[in-house]
Amino acid sequence: MIRKPRLKANGSTNVQPTTGSTQRIVDSITTAIVERRLMPGAKLPEQKIADIFEVSRTLVRQALNQLSRDHLVTLTPARGAFVAQPSVEEARQVFEVRHMLETTMLRELACSITPLQVQHLKQHLQREAEALKNADVQGRTRLLADFHGLLAQMLGNQVLAELLGDLLARSSLIALMYQSTHSAEHSQSEHVAIVDALERHDGAAATRLLEKHLSNVERNLRLDPRSVDLAHVLQQHPE
Repeated sequence: MIRKPRLKANGSTNVQPTTGSTQRIVDSITTAIVERRLMPGAKLPEQKIADIFEVSRTLVRQALNQLSRDHLVTLTPARGAFVAQPSVEEARQVFEVRHMLETTMLRELACSITPLQVQHLKQHLQREAEALKNADVQGRTRLLADFHGLLAQMLGNQVLAELLGDLLARSSLIALMYQSTHSAEHSQSEHVAIVDALERHDGAAATRLLEKHLSNVERNLRLDPRSVDLAHVLQQHPE
């Protein structure tokens, strides 16, 4: 997703327009995070990135600054840039916002969705199923996240699509840090049920299914760290 410069209250941008090279770096790093190829805490050396993309460190620095504003990168003085490591509280807040944003979005979409849009959603579901069948972990991860972004795009609200895109990227980071055993197959079947409800223009059912879906995803995250019993953890078990 292409992100536009942020606007100040007076309508002026708080950053210079993003160049094509800078945006290419932003998109590449964001995609690597979403597809779980970049892990939380991974270092992002400016010079190495500049060499990879054959650009100046100034452009790399611009990209990292933008990613920092999007909460995907942490910039640390004297240490450099790292893929962000969301806290437990941030994780809870991200999913809380997703619940509010996506349920409202789905109620509106259920009223306006067209047969052609339903067809596009079913084609996307087919790609999800194929990625699962082929054990394409990166592909299925991207497609399962893109499903939610596609719903937002169908409303024709670019601001909503961008907001949700940012939240989905942050959700991918959160999943990397806190996700326990999670069934991608289960998520895909929940997507199928949501599309079925949208096709019937049943907003109540669609939002109920989405709430359940997001709750299931959140439930599969370890957001309630348990205290460690050192005696148990360190106890030796003689043969």
